[in-house]
Amino acid sequence: MSSSQPFQPSSPMFAGGDPLRKKSRFTYKQLALLAASSTNCPLRVIAHVDLDAFYAQCEMVRLGVPEDQPLAVQQWQGLIAINYPSRKFGLSRHVNIAEAKKLCPNLIMQHVATWKEGEEKWAYHDDAAKNIATHKVSLDPYRLESRQILSCIKDTLPVHLQKVEKASIDEVFMDLSAQVHSILLERYPELSRPRPYDDPTECLPLPPTTALDWQADALVDLDVDETEEDDPDWDDVAILIGSEIVRDVRAAVRKQLKYTCSGGIAQNKMLAKLGSAHKKPNQQTVIRNRAVQMFLSDSKFTKIRGLGGKLGDQITSAFNTDTVKDLLEVPVEQLKQKLGDDTGTWVFQIIRGIDSSEVNSRTQIKSMLSAKSFRPSINTPEQAHRWLRIFAADIYSRLVEEGVLENKRRPKTLTLHFRHGGQTKSRQTPISLGKKIDETALFELAKNLLSQIILEGRVWPCSNISLSVGGFEDGIQGNLGIGTFLVKGEAAKARSSSARESSRTATGQERSEKRRRLEGTTGIQKFFGKPDSTGEHDDDFGAHGLLGNSPSAEAGSADRDEFEMAASPYINEATKFQQENNLLSSGTSALHQQQITDYICNRCNRAIEPGNVDSHQDWHFAKDLQDEEKGQLSHQLQATTTSKTNKKSGTNTNKKKSAREKPEKGQSKLAFG
Repeated sequence: MSSSQPFQPSSPMFAGGDPLRKKSRFTYKQLALLAASSTNCPLRVIAHVDLDAFYAQCEMVRLGVPEDQPLAVQQWQGLIAINYPSRKFGLSRHVNIAEAKKLCPNLIMQHVATWKEGEEKWAYHDDAAKNIATHKVSLDPYRLESRQILSCIKDTLPVHLQKVEKASIDEVFMDLSAQVHSILLERYPELSRPRPYDDPTECLPLPPTTALDWQADALVDLDVDETEEDDPDWDDVAILIGSEIVRDVRAAVRKQLKYTCSGGIAQNKMLAKLGSAHKKPNQQTVIRNRAVQMFLSDSKFTKIRGLGGKLGDQITSAFNTDTVKDLLEVPVEQLKQKLGDDTGTWVFQIIRGIDSSEVNSRTQIKSMLSAKSFRPSINTPEQAHRWLRIFAADIYSRLVEEGVLENKRRPKTLTLHFRHGGQTKSRQTPISLGKKIDETALFELAKNLLSQIILEGRVWPCSNISLSVGGFEDGIQGNLGIGTFLVKGEAAKARSSSARESSRTATGQERSEKRRRLEGTTGIQKFFGKPDSTGEHDDDFGAHGLLGNSPSAEAGSADRDEFEMAASPYINEATKFQQENNLLSSGTSALHQQQITDYICNRCNRAIEPGNVDSHQDWHFAKDLQDEEKGQLSHQLQATTTSKTNKKSGTNTNKKKSAREKPEKGQSKLAFG
């Protein structure tokens, strides 16, 4: 008997009436990972935006010169940035001033802004290049423009979906995965339908689009076994949407701030960064997943992020090549043998386009430094004080940008480095949480540190001084001021309610992090925490020379004074004792240390600096408490053990005692008295 109902296929492969229709290589699970911006998602979309000749563009925008006008940024007697119109004349950063003028007679050479000795604000000085001894380079104009550009980029992206990382002063990474996922669901409703069999490993249907419009994007050629005639899959569609987003971002920066930038769109950070440098200026390059090997095989691996410098030199020397194509033939075991297991495995993956590094949306800096190399050297404390005042003003202007006035973020330590001859001396001090941070406060702390170094003697002439702040932490907000306790009635209730409401806005993650910090520092153990490294720095710290040869030289070198310094906010006293013992065994250094102290502890006979007397006494108090607690605990344990032993032994103990009282054979008791 035949049924009147038409046949319904049981497999979703045949849904839609086309039994030969193929399915995507990607699954519903991988589509969900795209929404979560997972680093393991094969549909992931990462973009890198790089400002074109950033320093030069800043000066062009500031001066209002035409875009086709050749311009170079000058620092002392060298060039640190050259715009693209200048490069048509053969100019580069390695050309000196005289040669640049000869190659391009109508070249505008604008010297960077400088701090002038004795002044309290940076400015553009016409005579700066001739007065290197009394001027210090200021990169503040470029930092301010960089912050505006970053703000513009963030404003262009959806607030709840954006993930932006400031990589340097002129480059930004963006993880567009979540935004791309949102747009995919809007454009292709079939992706929102229930999964077949509710199985996340089921493959997605193929995209209905067979041709993609890349507009003016520079497309990297496909791999050898791929052709443009092949129908696109969802990774192609996702990266196309990513290119549209980057185009909008670049257009917004151009329209609002008049800056041009280049972009790279790919599956990970490494490829995206290479893509942004592939076609410049004012263009964007798309590296599809099907084009990765073709793109990398023709490149030098030293251009890959992380493979420059010493590691790149090591690989070039070990395998006698600097191209990705040749290095691809080296087995992973041979890479491990030459470079170590971890590095060898990482190199094996990175040259194949595999990079799972995450876009870190927390772009706050960790430290700030202001420094000056003196040519000729300075010889008096008065000269040093004038420069310390400039350093303090320089750092404070950047602290304002970080939100120190609103108590959003503040540093915990201030460090002074002082170079005399081939020796660098360092001093560090905590910045009190209870005091307001301003130029005067930073200057006074710096003067005190300098006084400590001068007391050691033999510190002149000085060839370099640097001042830095570090250990940044989020400021405490929502606390009630003392004025709250001096009001009555409705005013007091209103302030209390406002403070409670402010505290509720903190996220659960912030509260959990605060609990973890408190758990790690409660009780007596808070006096015995391990300090961070406070070693001396022998390199040319913070000296503003010509920019280096990094892939983003104008950016990385520009932010050289925003480096990470491992500096402890408070030096552990026990560790300080060990350091002082080492000094005592080293002869001369100990004598210098002894000269800058005038307090001898009557309990341990240690020489203590005047500013550390209170904390040293607190340490003794904490140590006494710990010893007391240990003693009480030991006594209680001993009493408990004895009590239990007596109960268990019972009368056997008495028997043993009586047995011990009887002399053994051959022994006799001696009578005394």
